[in-house]
Amino acid sequence: MNLHQFLLILLARKKIVLGTLLVTVLLALGWSVVQQKTYEATASVLLNYKGVDPLTGLTMPGQLMPGYMATQMDIIGSKNVALRVVDTLRLASSPAVVQQFQEANEGKGTVRDWLADLLLQKLEIMPSRESSVVEISFRGADPVFAAAVANAFAEEYRRAGVQLKTEPAKNASLYFNEQTRQLRDNLEAAQARLSKYQQEKGIVSLDNNRVDVELSRLNDLAAQLVVAQAAAMEAGSREGAAGAAGAAGAAVDSPDVANNALIQNLRMNLASADAKLAEAASRFGRNHPQYQAAAAEAGKLRAELNTALGTVTRSVGANADVFRQREAQLRDELAAQKERVLELNRTRDELGPLLKDLEGAQRAFDAASQRYSQTRIEALSEQSDVSVLNPAVAPTTPSGPRILLNTLAAILLGTVLGVGLALLLELFSRPVRSSSDLPDMLGIPVLGTIAWQATPARTGRIRRLMAPGRQPRLNRPVGDSP
Repeated sequence: MNLHQFLLILLARKKIVLGTLLVTVLLALGWSVVQQKTYEATASVLLNYKGVDPLTGLTMPGQLMPGYMATQMDIIGSKNVALRVVDTLRLASSPAVVQQFQEANEGKGTVRDWLADLLLQKLEIMPSRESSVVEISFRGADPVFAAAVANAFAEEYRRAGVQLKTEPAKNASLYFNEQTRQLRDNLEAAQARLSKYQQEKGIVSLDNNRVDVELSRLNDLAAQLVVAQAAAMEAGSREGAAGAAGAAGAAVDSPDVANNALIQNLRMNLASADAKLAEAASRFGRNHPQYQAAAAEAGKLRAELNTALGTVTRSVGANADVFRQREAQLRDELAAQKERVLELNRTRDELGPLLKDLEGAQRAFDAASQRYSQTRIEALSEQSDVSVLNPAVAPTTPSGPRILLNTLAAILLGTVLGVGLALLLELFSRPVRSSSDLPDMLGIPVLGTIAWQATPARTGRIRRLMAPGRQPRLNRPVGDSP
């Protein structure tokens, strides 16, 4: 079928097309007139999806906006928010509403759920294309009621958003509160174990430098012991040399004896006395007074020398005893210091796990306390990322029924139905309307056409020939008279 054939069909079936169009438009106008007037109230809310949380300081990235907006729209149109609106406006307490519910559902279900479903059916949520503003519209027969429902949806959505944000924080706060109590008990137990161990070991301070101080003292004692041992050995040698000098007289000398001025003077005087005694012996006899005086002088000096040597020997021996006592004392102090250092090392090794347990318990308790404080503040926060930008007001003009729009839609629908009905009738009863119909209907080519002047008689015969349901007779030779 080409355009020419289509126009011929429309021209032939124009009464059907126009009639269908007229009926459709009249039905649409009648339906629009009898329909009850509806009013639409709209409330605008602003979603602060890029705002900073005053508690956590977190921001939502801009690329999450599509998902965030879709989530917020689902929350607005949720059954939870609708039930909140029903409770806020106290719609379920109206006897008329209860009666309508009984008539509609025969008592099945609850009034709140039934009203929530009705409100959601008349609710329309429209997000802005390039901003974070969402429009909440509600249609109803009463303009004041429509505005009240739209505002109630906006307010209950804001409250639901706050609850959805604080409810997890409340659960987390309860969890961290319980964990904080347990961690506090663990911390107290660790502190008790550490205090008991300190009391048993007599530890006053937990200073780690104490071991270093004791080690330094141990090293000092070891160095002093080495010096004392060397001094004791030297004193022993000097004691032996002094004793030998005292026993051998002037033949053996020692540093202490050689450095003693008194002994050296006595030795010089003794040598002089011995020389005088020898001279007296050569000149006088043993009974001579001068000899006896020289002998007495020499004996006296020798006795004094022996006494001085004994004194020096005893002095050196006493000094050697002091050094030996000092060595023994330092040896005992070094052994005690070693035992003290070893005990400190053992104490530190045993104290280390207790300190680590205490530090770990303290860190865990501090972290849990911090998280508990933060979640507790979040649970008590009433801050919302949603604010009502434009509250709904009662509309003064109805939003429906839209007579002009319904009329245009009816014209379009009637035209389509009329054309479709015309094509359907043409399909069931198709007459010959032009020479191009012959090849399609009979499958034979058109050899030529003859033009003639139509007369009333011929026109009547042509009309009868092209009547619906009548097939043309084409078995006559071309050019025969009709």
